Amino acid sequence: MGRTLILNATIFDATGAKPFPGDLVVDGNSITAVTPAGQADHRQDAADRVIDGTGLFCMPGMTEGHAHLSFEGVTATENLITPTPEEQVFTAARGAKALIEMGFTSAYGASEAKLRLGVAVRNEVDAGRLPGPRIRAGGLEISVTGAMGDESREHNPRVGPSTIVDGVDEMRRAVRLHCREGVDNIKLDVSGDPFYPGTPGFTTPMTFEEIRVAAETAHAYGRKINAHTRSIDGSKYCIRAGVDGLFHCEYSDEELLDMMEEAKDRIFVAPTVGLLHQIMHGEAAGHGLSAEIGGYMGIGDLLENSAETHSALRKRGVRHLIGGDYGFGWSAQGTQAKDLKLFMTYFGYSAEEALLCATRNGGLAMRDQGDLGTLQSGQLADLILVDGDVLKDVSILTDRNRIAMVMKDGVIQSISPALEAKAGAPALQAAE
Repeated sequence: MGRTLILNATIFDATGAKPFPGDLVVDGNSITAVTPAGQADHRQDAADRVIDGTGLFCMPGMTEGHAHLSFEGVTATENLITPTPEEQVFTAARGAKALIEMGFTSAYGASEAKLRLGVAVRNEVDAGRLPGPRIRAGGLEISVTGAMGDESREHNPRVGPSTIVDGVDEMRRAVRLHCREGVDNIKLDVSGDPFYPGTPGFTTPMTFEEIRVAAETAHAYGRKINAHTRSIDGSKYCIRAGVDGLFHCEYSDEELLDMMEEAKDRIFVAPTVGLLHQIMHGEAAGHGLSAEIGGYMGIGDLLENSAETHSALRKRGVRHLIGGDYGFGWSAQGTQAKDLKLFMTYFGYSAEEALLCATRNGGLAMRDQGDLGTLQSGQLADLILVDGDVLKDVSILTDRNRIAMVMKDGVIQSISPALEAKAGAPALQAAE
């Protein structure tokens, strides 16, 4: 691990301060100094590595705020049901690798195709045997009979990528089971969804009492509870029940907006706008999901409501996370930084504000300690160096060739040969 100096980079520290030419010192797994360029004695002779950051943009690593690591080229629920756990653990490992390579040093888990996929990959990454981000592992979605995730019919019972419960006792047991198996983030399917015609997005199949007992049980184990919630009632239930992370949240009314603003220091919201945009702008058309079909499904209505709701939440200071619902056939893992531009287009964020969603907010969601997501002395050393001015063009972060270096927990995960040559040491080998 050692001591690393990064000199003469443009520092975006994600504290709200403007970027500045500066130097940064990493000792072990922590940042020990961030100063204007040339204004401190960084004892280059005592450093294990000196990196010339001239012309590079230094920023905290990003967080994928609604991660499905085991989703790869998915075009139908069958892609999640049919493969074996043995096969899908490799899929999840590839998803983790794709994220870290693109500067996502954290992944806030939503759900996976099998219960322990995120747990297994998290453990291997933590042990240093697989490349990947910090992972708060998701498990299966927990849903109720006849709602999103319930793939069964009376004549054709099927086990989908969900745990189906009914009532508070079954819910309590399901959450306890997830906690026993090592899941960090419990996810509930509170509302409906356009991919399940019997329960559209504005419906709320799960009861408040089921949500409340899930939140209480998860918190008793020290875990976080998150919810797929598109409906107004569903989101209100989540706020009242103590849910930590709300995914989607397209539909709203004034009461809900007020409730979310009141809870803004407790909750995080991941709009997952990418999926809606991709469908309505033809990116999914090659997989049989054209904009016309999306219109019939109500995706366009969701997108319009998403823009309205999350623009309002931005103005009220509610903490947004980027990412979510990547890993479909038209949205490869690692491309989640596309959301930065979408946050600017649909929600009115500036480039700098969108980056705060990806960095500072993500770090706070990942760790309650508040030691992740900014470049400050005492923070964990998760950071990236980018070739170019990200604030002038956020799309740079979707170009693998522009990600010059990725560091997680003080360890360089990848570095470009050109940058390594400037550091005067042999090029690191990319993780296989």
